[in-house]
Order: sequence, then C-alpha cells, then structure tokens
Amino acid sequence: MQGFKERLLHHVEHVKSVGPHCSTEETTKQALILPFLDILGFSPFDPTRVKAEYTADLPGLKTNERVDYALFSDAHPVMFVEAKPFTEKITNHTGQLARYFNATPGVTIAAISNGREWRFYTDLKQQNIMDSDPFLVVDFHDLSDTDSEQLYHFRYDQFHPESLRTFAEDRMLLSIFQDAIESCLREVDQDFVRLIAIRANLAPKLTAKFLESITPLVKQSVAGAMGNMVVNGLNTLPATQVENKSADLSVVEIDEDLVDPANPKIVTTAAERKISYIVREVLSGLVEPGEIVGKDTESYYSVLYQGKVNRWILRYQGDKQRPTVQFIVALTEERKEAVKQAGLEIGSGNGIIISKPEHLMKLSRLIFDSLTFCKDDENFRKKVIESDVTG
Repeated sequence: MQGFKERLLHHVEHVKSVGPHCSTEETTKQALILPFLDILGFSPFDPTRVKAEYTADLPGLKTNERVDYALFSDAHPVMFVEAKPFTEKITNHTGQLARYFNATPGVTIAAISNGREWRFYTDLKQQNIMDSDPFLVVDFHDLSDTDSEQLYHFRYDQFHPESLRTFAEDRMLLSIFQDAIESCLREVDQDFVRLIAIRANLAPKLTAKFLESITPLVKQSVAGAMGNMVVNGLNTLPATQVENKSADLSVVEIDEDLVDPANPKIVTTAAERKISYIVREVLSGLVEPGEIVGKDTESYYSVLYQGKVNRWILRYQGDKQRPTVQFIVALTEERKEAVKQAGLEIGSGNGIIISKPEHLMKLSRLIFDSLTFCKDDENFRKKVIESDVTG
C-alpha cells in the first residue's frame, strides 16, 4: 500500500506539471491516463489487461461504438475508461460513457477522466444501467489520503467486481447519511430535539411546549459539540500538516509573505493565511465553497462571510507582541468562560490572545457563533452588531 501511495503522489506532481500542456485527447491519454492505469497495475503494454478502442455497441441502436480503454481481469472486460482532454470539463460526457457501459453487462465499473479528475460509476439503482451520479470523484490537484486508499480498490490485483459494487454502495450510503446528518445539524427540527431529549433521559417531559422551549438550547449544544469535535480532531494533526494543507497555498509556500501590489503597506503574512485556512476547516460543510474569504488591511486581517466587509467572522492582529483575535459576536460571560477553559487569555478590548494561529482551533465555538450571526440578515438590516449592543 505504501509503495502504491508513493507512486500516486509522484503521478499527482506529474499531472500538475504536464497537464496544462495536454490540449488534445490523445496527448492526455499518453501523458496522464495511461500512466495512471499503469499505477493501478493495468499495464498499457499488456493487451490481456488493457485494450484500446474496444467495441461496445448497443444492439439495435448504435454500431461502431468504441470506448477508449477496456480493462480486463481473468480475460473479461471489467471496467471502461473514457478519456477527454485535460482542458475539457467531463460533466457533459456521461451519456456517451453510459451507452458503452449499458451495452456490456459484464462491465461493473465505468470511469471518465481528463487526466486531472476521475469520476467512477456503477449500476446501483438498476442492474446493467449506469447510474447518473458517480460513486467516487477524485481530483489529482487535491488528493487526500482517503482518496489514495479508495483508489487502491481499483488495482488489478485487488479488482473484485462484487467487492467494488459493495464499496460503491457504501460510498453512496455514506454520502446520503452525511447529507441527512448535516441537514439535521443545520436545521434543528422537533424530531431531532425529541431524539436528543430522549437520549438525555428527559422523556417524561416531552410535551410540545417543552420541546419548543429547549430547541434553542439544543441548537447551541449542537454548535458546541461540533466545535469540540473539530478541536479534538485538528489538535491531533502535526503542525506541519496544518501549515501545508491550505488551499491558498497552491502556488506560494506557507512561510512567504504576500505584498499587495496595489498597496505595499498591506502585507499578508503566513500567520494570517493560516488563520483564514483554519476558519475554513472549522466551517467545512456548513458553508458553500468560496463563502469564507480572507481580506487584509493596513490595520488588521479579517475573515469575511461571503466577502462582505460588514459580515466579518473575526479580525486578527498579528503585528502585536501578543497577537489577538476578535469576533463579531460579543464576549458574553459564558463565552469568556469557554475561552478560559480553552487555556487562552483575554486581553484589552476583548481581544483573545493567541500566540500562534493554531490556537484558533480552540475557539471553534466562537467561530460557529460568528457564522450564525453573519448568516442572519436581520442583524444587518438593523445595522446593529451584537458586540456593539452587548459588548
């Protein structure tokens, strides 16, 4: 497994390096698709494992249909691969792939790729009819350890059609369950409140009025529980892993400062970019991609919701002897107690002292509260900030 991961990581760097030069489908095949198939153990030089331009006619409907590659195991085709140029999006070509898949009952997996992104399909909903949605999507520009482990299932020596079907079904159910759980946590309804009350041994009091009265407390508890889980999970990561994962750092190294070309007085430091990254990690799954935006000024660094300057989740001042962070929500007594329990100190102006960006992980509850505040349009129609009212 370790050797497989190492080869995969080398291929990731190869894709990033040569991908932009693959403007045609044939170049993409030769430079990106076939090398990946070789990593999977399907050698393009072995016609018993890989056959190009494989006939996949749909009887009575289409003839001379040929899929780019058919992968074989035990002398039978088990997986089809359709290739597209690196520069082309692959979302609009599944109909073509489905025809190939549906025409060949023995094939259990179909994949389409532009060399960077791979989408894998099977037939969970109706046998021998390719599903419209992929059960696995892998982007080689953003490969995780989990992706590597999942791709290991597709190796030639690991390729078992029924096991892959079970794997695909598990992936689909995981996605469905995750969506359902996220929906419950975002929109706490009475059924969810009832479940929590029963688990908390409050069953004798479950009247409609009681459930309504505890709903705000359950919502608050959900945010707190999620915050604790995030903190506990992130605190187990090595500091170097936290530093190197930031999506903002795909081009520039973490230890470099970025100077605003329009205003040389604005210098975005590595610490400030880490702050932005940590907020995005904490709020992952609660916001849409791109909704959390970092913005630097001469005075402080802000993390904004939807890029709106009045909806700032936090403001970070890292140029002090003791760097501080402030949140848009007021530091109530309850929140101050939570800060102290996290082992952090509150300085002047209710700024929370964090000697390094990673300490922000301990304040995930305040990040959740600030996001909730920023999402509520009513707070901004009134043009009133909570900290101005109660802080």
